[in-house]
Amino acid sequence: MELTAAIVIGFLLDQWLGDPETWWHPVRAIGWLIGWLERHLRQWFPGTAAGELTAGGVMAVLVLTLTAGITAGLLAAAGRIHPWLHFILLGVMCWQILAAKSLKAESMKVYHALTAGDIKRARWAVSRIVGRDTEPLSEEGMIRAAVETVAENASDGVIAPLFYLLLGGPILGFLYKAVNTMDSMTGYRNQKYLYYGRVPARLDDLVNLVPARLTAVLLIGTAWILPGFDGRGAWRIWLRDRYCHKSPNSAQTEAACAGALGVKLAGPAWYFGVLQEKPTIGEEKKKITGEDIVRVNRLMMGGAWLAFAAGTILRGIIFG
Repeated sequence: MELTAAIVIGFLLDQWLGDPETWWHPVRAIGWLIGWLERHLRQWFPGTAAGELTAGGVMAVLVLTLTAGITAGLLAAAGRIHPWLHFILLGVMCWQILAAKSLKAESMKVYHALTAGDIKRARWAVSRIVGRDTEPLSEEGMIRAAVETVAENASDGVIAPLFYLLLGGPILGFLYKAVNTMDSMTGYRNQKYLYYGRVPARLDDLVNLVPARLTAVLLIGTAWILPGFDGRGAWRIWLRDRYCHKSPNSAQTEAACAGALGVKLAGPAWYFGVLQEKPTIGEEKKKITGEDIVRVNRLMMGGAWLAFAAGTILRGIIFG
């Protein structure tokens, strides 16, 4: 009951405050640890394929062990001091694990810049939320990149963290965030990270197998419920295009969103100066516009509330 109440508080705080940029966030510490370990592990292990693969595996084990240990230690220490301190810390941790409000805020910066005709600021805003090269992007490309980011991170930043919070509280939630952060920093298929980032990338694929598909179903359900979306199209495109990506998970949510919005997503993109051919997702029933950034955020937020309501009710029934 205590954890369920803390998740409710954390979810509502995320919806209200998001992640203020001037406030410290635990994921920054996880990111610093990943970077520090990479610098040292690359020196300690040989630069061969086997050496880099081993170094990446060691990094993953150390990051996950420290993340779980520190989270558990802080909660245990708070509980020893006072039960209310333990509950407050639980709520704060749940809040920090979720990222719906910040995902919306960051993607909407692209929309507001484009609406104001400030292409330079829009390109800067896109560069903050995508891993691809942004210089080659046209205005339409920037819109598509923002929509794709919200679609993909509806799972990574919203539903998946909530899923793991409901299953195992902040310890499991922060473990998920650690895996996700390792993948975002090292999970690239380029010369530098092809072997070093392989273990984190495979871990990320594994932990997102269930949440990505659950998120897609939630987005499809939301598209049926909310006006202005194509629920039938979301279902049809998801069934057809959900594996149109090298990742086993990314196309799940992108396909659902593309169908719900009636637009075409994905396709070729530049990464580190190299053009990578990727299949398209969805059908271009209409030309994608800035308003689709607004629409995909409505869809993402609707899915988040649907997941929150269903998850907390189910957890309350199971655990009392």
